[in-house]
Amino acid sequence: MNNLQRLEHWGEAHHPKYMDILRMALGIFLILKGVEFAQGSSNFSELVSRQLPFSGLVLLLLSHYIIFAHIAGGFLLAVGLLTRVACIAQIPILLGALIFVSWDVLGHLSGFFMTFIVLVLVVWFLIIGSGPWSIDAAIDREARQ
Repeated sequence: MNNLQRLEHWGEAHHPKYMDILRMALGIFLILKGVEFAQGSSNFSELVSRQLPFSGLVLLLLSHYIIFAHIAGGFLLAVGLLTRVACIAQIPILLGALIFVSWDVLGHLSGFFMTFIVLVLVVWFLIIGSGPWSIDAAIDREARQ
């Protein structure tokens, strides 16, 4: 058994059911953040264009990736389907948010901490997986029978 399989087995064996409620809440939070981001994506374009010399096409693709990853990934997290894939899609976005929010830490200190907490939770669910109250667990139970 390699390290990744051991980590996955440990996560499945040590997953309390109350963590599923936290996973669902995190998924709903990410969906709401994706919708909020879609409504205010011009602020993102302005912020990033001041920091990095990206072209308009790159900014457009990046903003669409963020919106899709937050909404689709949040839904997958909320229902517990492909949880680790959804977490992997969130990590680059959250790391980028930490970098760009840290440029203006004094003005957005609460946003920095919120992003950091969400990043920690996403990494946590990347390790422990979806849990017993998820579609992944239901599929596994069905396959065993």
